[in-house]
Amino acid sequence: MSPSIHTAGALAERFGLVLHGDADAAVTGAAPLATARPGQLSFLGNPRYADLLATTQASIVIVDPDHVQGVRGTALVARDPHVAFAKVSELFESRFERPPGIHPTAVIHAGAQVAASASIGPHVCIGEGSRVGERSIIGPGCVIGEHCSVGDDCELVARVTLVLRVRLGRNVRIHPGAVLGAQGFGMAMEHGRWLNVPQLGGVVVGDDCEIGANTTIDRGALEDTVLEEDVRLDNQIQIGHNVHVGAHTAMAAQVGIAGSARIGRYCMLAGKVGVSGHLEICDKVTVLAMSMVAGPITAPGTYASSLPITDVRTWRRNAARFRQLDALARRIPAEKKDS
Repeated sequence: MSPSIHTAGALAERFGLVLHGDADAAVTGAAPLATARPGQLSFLGNPRYADLLATTQASIVIVDPDHVQGVRGTALVARDPHVAFAKVSELFESRFERPPGIHPTAVIHAGAQVAASASIGPHVCIGEGSRVGERSIIGPGCVIGEHCSVGDDCELVARVTLVLRVRLGRNVRIHPGAVLGAQGFGMAMEHGRWLNVPQLGGVVVGDDCEIGANTTIDRGALEDTVLEEDVRLDNQIQIGHNVHVGAHTAMAAQVGIAGSARIGRYCMLAGKVGVSGHLEICDKVTVLAMSMVAGPITAPGTYASSLPITDVRTWRRNAARFRQLDALARRIPAEKKDS
């Protein structure tokens, strides 16, 4: 497949960008500023790298209005270069056609419904009472259990498992190894032994969501586990049963959300954030990496609870002092009273 060629003038017109330079400058791919070669597109997303504008060999660079003068060659000016680059660079992503139809090795239950325009890949299994919508792609090795629903224009890339009572909206993309609808971690203790509590709910995923590789989302105990529209989950995330995630929220790798937590809209959780169960985080909250959210967050803002790395001797001294904080806190009121 030969790469498609895009000129600066055509890109400016198509994406509503302001052109500075040669309208005929052409690109066939994209690369970072530091390593871009002639014939490639790049962008300046962080002003810290503005010095690279003078040395980059990129044929076209997307910049904001404040940095257009620093570009040696052709520039496309956008209010938010990162957003503009995301839209333009999609032109260079290879798309492989998935023709409609069912692969001969797929196993489809007689009680399942598959749209004629859907593509069902090799070794796919679809259970009773499940349905696959128009133009959806079910990649190799995927398993769709009983009473699941895949909306229109979805893609399950490969080896995705929808266990039971999972409902996907439109245009949902799920990457390899993800498991949705597994039994939630619900147990009760009787006479020193654990009893599993049946998980009778399901998982509901809204339109335009994306779920990363090897991420797991448990089905609810009585109600559903819910992701509202346009939620973006990175790889290796755990979402516990009955969690509710608000629209347009994004989570980085290895975030863990315990059962029945509620995450607001437009939140961002960085890598390895942990959220305790049965608490609520309001809208527009950012939590920095490796933080533990042990209580509710009721005001929008940026929060953190982790300590920066230091040498082990300093860390041990600080750890010893942390153990003394309670005793010191108790002494302060007494000393104030004596004085």
